[in-house]
Amino acid sequence: MMEELMLKIDNVSKQYVLGQIGGTTLRDELQRRRAKRRGEEDPTRTIGARDYKQGETFLALDGVSIDVKKGERVGIIGHNGAGKSTLLKLISRVTAPTGGRIGLNGRVVSMLEVGTGFHGELTGRENIYMNGAILGMKKKEIDAKLEDIIEFSECRQFIDTPVKRYSSGMYVKLAFSVAAHLDAEIMIMDEILAVGDMAFQKKCLEKMNDVSRTEGRTILYVSHNMNTIRQLCDRVIVLDHGKVVFDGDVEDGIGAYMGSVNNGFRLFNDCSRLPREKYADGSIVINSVEILDVQEPAIYSGENVSVEIKYSSNRDYSSLAFRMILFSENRVIVGMTSTESIIYAKRGNNSLKLQFDLSVLASGIYYARIVLYEIDSFAGEVIHDVVQDAFCLVIDKRNNQNSTNKMWKKGVWGNIQFPDAKVIECGSI
Repeated sequence: MMEELMLKIDNVSKQYVLGQIGGTTLRDELQRRRAKRRGEEDPTRTIGARDYKQGETFLALDGVSIDVKKGERVGIIGHNGAGKSTLLKLISRVTAPTGGRIGLNGRVVSMLEVGTGFHGELTGRENIYMNGAILGMKKKEIDAKLEDIIEFSECRQFIDTPVKRYSSGMYVKLAFSVAAHLDAEIMIMDEILAVGDMAFQKKCLEKMNDVSRTEGRTILYVSHNMNTIRQLCDRVIVLDHGKVVFDGDVEDGIGAYMGSVNNGFRLFNDCSRLPREKYADGSIVINSVEILDVQEPAIYSGENVSVEIKYSSNRDYSSLAFRMILFSENRVIVGMTSTESIIYAKRGNNSLKLQFDLSVLASGIYYARIVLYEIDSFAGEVIHDVVQDAFCLVIDKRNNQNSTNKMWKKGVWGNIQFPDAKVIECGSI
């Protein structure tokens, strides 16, 4: 008997118009219009942000075609900006495609970001009923599942508290519990489980495996954690710049993705168009990161790695600090390093050259998150800018005759506490 088709994506594309009115709050839009009439600079534009030409477009998805059958657990992976979240939003009907068609055979429940589908003023219990009603369930059907939802969510003590008072972890626990227990044939998860604790992540993966096998639910799962992809999925789709570049076996898909990382290794990373973290104030913006004195995508153990960071500042700073956090290819924190000496910034454009000793790293692929911050008068950190995946290092010790097997020292972050990053040069440009 022919397997039932749950999702058909046929030549779908999604195009966005950049830099136009309509992307922020009403107050910001009014300020922008007023400044434009007076011929003034946009007061809402982030320092260092790119100015877009009138009508300039960005193609987030380009001719994507995918068929998903009943009970399949499909992992969707790719670099940041590959189009993963856009694809899930189109399937969830959050936004409409520019071209192509999407056909669904059943109800869809999705977790695209923390708080999606919940009303902050309603309690956890009321949000459960609201989500069930949206899916077309009757009250008695929701009543029958209510106790299981509350028990699984581990939020019983707060179930009659407005969810606006929940932490992000509590939001995720309740949202996943609702998604897993209500009657929907297709579950969509977009990296949301990364917010929860490790025990709950394991519990969620087991639950998704269970509902897929016993109830025949179809699951679409986006994650940068290859271990969870391996645990949950029986098929992998790799997206690259809005196109499907692989669709098939899990291990082959992960290999294709990691191979594209290696082949796409860049010594220079333009950060100007990357999304900024919400907790960074944006008064300093990192524009680019460049790895210096490297000719190929491999840095052998024992060598120092030099990096140049260019950034813009809206005023002078005399007491900045730098931090770099390294992640393994499975997005597990390996270790961190920071600068011992003080960094400064002048109003305008600046350059910072740093040297790192990463000789204790084993062979493998590593991603770097870089942070520019300062210590305030209360000894707290004021985060100015953060860049995820600022650069990728491919470390290969096989051809290094001088490689030594050093013990990894237990540190505050991950398993390695690297020596302080050395400031080679810092100044305005």
